[in-house]
Amino acid sequence: MWRSSGRRVLVAGRAHARQQFAALTAERDALNAELADTKAELADMRQQRDDILAALNELRAARAAVVQAQAELAALYRERAIARARAAERDPAMPLN
Repeated sequence: MWRSSGRRVLVAGRAHARQQFAALTAERDALNAELADTKAELADMRQQRDDILAALNELRAARAAVVQAQAELAALYRERAIARARAAERDPAMPLN
Protein backbone atom coordinates (compact mmCIF):
# COMPACT_ATOMS: atom_id res chain seq x y z
CA MET A 1 0.00 0.00 0.00
CA TRP A 2 2.82 2.37 0.77
CA ARG A 3 4.40 1.78 -2.63
CA SER A 4 1.24 2.44 -4.60
CA SER A 5 0.49 5.71 -2.79
CA GLY A 6 4.15 6.70 -3.05
CA ARG A 7 4.16 5.93 -6.75
CA ARG A 8 1.09 8.07 -7.31
CA VAL A 9 2.77 10.98 -5.57
CA LEU A 10 5.90 10.46 -7.63
CA VAL A 11 3.95 10.32 -10.90
CA ALA A 12 1.92 13.37 -9.94
CA GLY A 13 5.12 15.18 -8.92
CA ARG A 14 6.78 14.33 -12.23
CA ALA A 15 3.76 15.59 -14.18
CA HIS A 16 3.73 18.79 -12.14
CA ALA A 17 7.46 19.25 -12.73
CA ARG A 18 6.94 18.83 -16.48
CA GLN A 19 4.18 21.41 -16.42
CA GLN A 20 6.35 23.85 -14.52
CA PHE A 21 9.26 23.21 -16.88
CA ALA A 22 7.02 23.84 -19.89
CA ALA A 23 5.70 27.04 -18.30
CA LEU A 24 9.23 28.25 -17.54
CA THR A 25 10.35 27.41 -21.06
CA ALA A 26 7.42 29.37 -22.52
CA GLU A 27 8.15 32.29 -20.22
CA ARG A 28 11.83 32.22 -21.18
CA ASP A 29 10.93 32.26 -24.87
CA ALA A 30 8.52 35.16 -24.31
CA LEU A 31 11.20 37.09 -22.40
CA ASN A 32 13.74 36.44 -25.15
CA ALA A 33 11.27 37.77 -27.73
CA GLU A 34 10.61 40.82 -25.55
CA LEU A 35 14.37 41.34 -25.18
CA ALA A 36 14.80 41.25 -28.95
CA ASP A 37 12.01 43.80 -29.36
CA THR A 38 13.55 46.01 -26.68
CA LYS A 39 16.97 45.80 -28.34
CA ALA A 40 15.46 46.79 -31.69
CA GLU A 41 13.63 49.69 -30.06
CA LEU A 42 16.84 50.79 -28.34
CA ALA A 43 18.72 50.71 -31.64
CA ASP A 44 15.97 52.81 -33.21
CA MET A 45 16.11 55.31 -30.34
CA ARG A 46 19.89 55.54 -30.63
CA GLN A 47 19.56 56.24 -34.36
CA GLN A 48 17.00 58.96 -33.64
CA ARG A 49 19.33 60.42 -31.01
CA ASP A 50 22.21 60.45 -33.47
CA ASP A 51 20.03 62.16 -36.09
CA ILE A 52 18.92 64.80 -33.59
CA LEU A 53 22.50 65.41 -32.45
CA ALA A 54 23.61 65.81 -36.07
CA ALA A 55 20.83 68.36 -36.66
CA LEU A 56 21.79 70.16 -33.45
CA ASN A 57 25.42 70.33 -34.56
CA GLU A 58 24.31 71.79 -37.90
CA LEU A 59 22.25 74.41 -36.07
CA ARG A 60 25.19 75.28 -33.83
CA ALA A 61 27.46 75.68 -36.86
CA ALA A 62 24.85 77.86 -38.59
CA ARG A 63 24.45 80.02 -35.49
CA ALA A 64 28.24 80.42 -35.19
CA ALA A 65 28.34 81.51 -38.84
CA VAL A 66 25.60 84.08 -38.16
CA VAL A 67 27.49 85.49 -35.18
CA GLN A 68 30.70 85.70 -37.20
CA ALA A 69 28.89 87.38 -40.10
CA GLN A 70 27.34 89.93 -37.72
CA ALA A 71 30.76 90.69 -36.24
CA GLU A 72 32.23 91.15 -39.72
CA LEU A 73 29.33 93.42 -40.68
CA ALA A 74 29.84 95.54 -37.58
CA ALA A 75 33.55 95.84 -38.44
CA LEU A 76 32.70 96.88 -41.99
CA TYR A 77 30.24 99.53 -40.73
CA ARG A 78 32.91 100.82 -38.36
CA GLU A 79 35.48 101.01 -41.19
CA ARG A 80 32.95 102.81 -43.41
CA ALA A 81 32.21 105.34 -40.69
CA ILE A 82 35.92 105.98 -40.18
CA ALA A 83 36.46 106.37 -43.93
CA ARG A 84 33.52 108.81 -44.18
CA ALA A 85 34.84 110.80 -41.26
CA ARG A 86 38.30 111.06 -42.82
CA ALA A 87 36.85 111.99 -46.18
CA ALA A 88 34.61 114.72 -44.80
CA GLU A 89 36.12 118.16 -44.99
CA ARG A 90 36.05 120.09 -41.80
CA ASP A 91 34.97 123.68 -41.89
CA PRO A 92 37.73 125.63 -40.17
CA ALA A 93 35.23 128.24 -39.02
CA MET A 94 33.22 125.70 -37.10
CA PRO A 95 34.23 125.02 -33.50
CA LEU A 96 35.53 121.53 -32.73
CA ASN A 97 33.01 121.00 -29.96
